[in-house]
Amino acid sequence: MIAILSALIGAQAISEFRVMVEASLNVGITPVEIKEVVYQSVAYVGIGKAFDFIHTTNDIFKQRGINLPLEGQSTTTPETRFEKGLALMKEIVGAETIDNMRNNAIKSQFHIQDHLAANCFGDYYTRNGLDIKTRELVTFSFLLAMGGAEPQLKGHIMANKNVGNDKQFLLTVITQLLPYVGYPRTLTAIACLNEMLSE
Repeated sequence: MIAILSALIGAQAISEFRVMVEASLNVGITPVEIKEVVYQSVAYVGIGKAFDFIHTTNDIFKQRGINLPLEGQSTTTPETRFEKGLALMKEIVGAETIDNMRNNAIKSQFHIQDHLAANCFGDYYTRNGLDIKTRELVTFSFLLAMGGAEPQLKGHIMANKNVGNDKQFLLTVITQLLPYVGYPRTLTAIACLNEMLSE
């Protein structure tokens, strides 16, 4: 259900997302888990696309009598977000890969490397509410459903592998998401998976 919710945000399928939030609550996905998926989407689809999903989730929670705001899940401060985010990036992706990425960044574009560490990882990945394996699954599902982000999809296939989500697991997720994202994005994701991971 978490992968489906993530893919629906990536695909911008707000009506089906509404249905699946209700279904997720019915099968025991917690409000915090759902909210964490939505919050994490901001880093991948952008606030402009995440905005309606945030409000839709809040509306459903209110209708269900779930008190808002939910308990905060942040573990960083403005002073620690970069340091903690960079450390987590290195843990998930690999220190050598991240060091190479930062060392080879064009000087005028280096600020994006800092934003990735502080914002994408420091502000979102360090939060409680979802473990790292689930957060990588969420990111994989966003990218698969968005389409057009295959370099990032490939990177997060490897990150998923690094945190314990193996090729068979990711293939199962892709298969589960097929009805929500269609065959072209499914086949593209399988091609990326096969390119990055052997049997």
